[in-house]
Amino acid sequence: MKTKLPTFTLGVEEEYQIIDPQTRDLRSHLSKIVDGAKIILNEQVKAEMHQSVVEVGTNICNNVAEAESEIKFLRSKIVELADKQNLVVGGAGTHPFSRWQDQPITDDPRYHNIVNELQDAARSNLIFGMHCHVGIENREIGMQLMNQACYFLPHIFALSTNSPFWEGRQTGYKSFRTKVFDKFPRTGLPEYFDSVSAYDNYLDTLVKTNCIDNPKKIWWDLRLHPFYNTIEFRICDMSLTVDETMCLVAIIQAIVAKLYKLTVQNTSFNIYRLALIKENKFRAARYGIENCMIDFGLKQEVETKSLILELLDFVEDVVDELGSRKQIEYVHRMMAEGTGADKQLAVFNQTQDLTKVVDFITAEFTKGL
Repeated sequence: MKTKLPTFTLGVEEEYQIIDPQTRDLRSHLSKIVDGAKIILNEQVKAEMHQSVVEVGTNICNNVAEAESEIKFLRSKIVELADKQNLVVGGAGTHPFSRWQDQPITDDPRYHNIVNELQDAARSNLIFGMHCHVGIENREIGMQLMNQACYFLPHIFALSTNSPFWEGRQTGYKSFRTKVFDKFPRTGLPEYFDSVSAYDNYLDTLVKTNCIDNPKKIWWDLRLHPFYNTIEFRICDMSLTVDETMCLVAIIQAIVAKLYKLTVQNTSFNIYRLALIKENKFRAARYGIENCMIDFGLKQEVETKSLILELLDFVEDVVDELGSRKQIEYVHRMMAEGTGADKQLAVFNQTQDLTKVVDFITAEFTKGL
């Protein structure tokens, strides 16, 4: 009997770099962009900890096509508002040369509290990500899907890598953003929980013992959201283009849908040790889609691109029902042309000039709008 899939609604959040077109450095927008955007976009836009960052989020979308049109609209509006302040916008996991020490913190009690608690770990957290929420009504099933989806996080992350530079240096990583974020507590791959009650008990313990003041301060790469009926994927670097973002969102949604389909058919995906998945996450951060990751079933190294093609085969039977084939198939172009990190490095290798890398990032941001 064919399993009819639920809708698997989507919510996508992107964090944008606000850049001075003359110096190419990050620049505080003094809340003008956020304040201007709030008139049109209400709660879909907000300031982040550093004043040179703007975060946007879609409304709840029924499918990938809806999410894509919202992201295009949000990117266009922020570009328009930035232009009025003589600023430009870019999408990458880190800025190629900006120093966090030069970037003012947003004047907001929430951020003051985080800085007060985490000190330089918070002040130096000048990074930009893309988060994707996938709706799942049943939290118990959501917990099972989160445990199983953990295996695929390095595959998704490898495709998203877009932060090879940090404070003017070529870091040797395709994603240095994750290395910066590792300084925070409660980050990285999620713990395994055998039930929602065990997860809620964990959150409750942290709140009651003043480790955190609210459950949203679990900053894992993947989490069952404490307030919404969603699984939230948080591992991705911010993408250069809309097409890259939407390809990643489509893959994420398809993974959740496929794992759900297996679960309701009483077939669950293998759950692997966190220590093993960490090996693949390191390789993804270091090499992106180049080189190899580990196939734990075979216990051998396999080219990362081959594993990504296997992932596409794995989700093939849910893609058309989700209506996301166009977006998912963009992965072939990403693998042929390289990730954002590969493209940034190519510009730098050609020019030896990080300002040219910034120009490339800001030019790519508006592609397809």
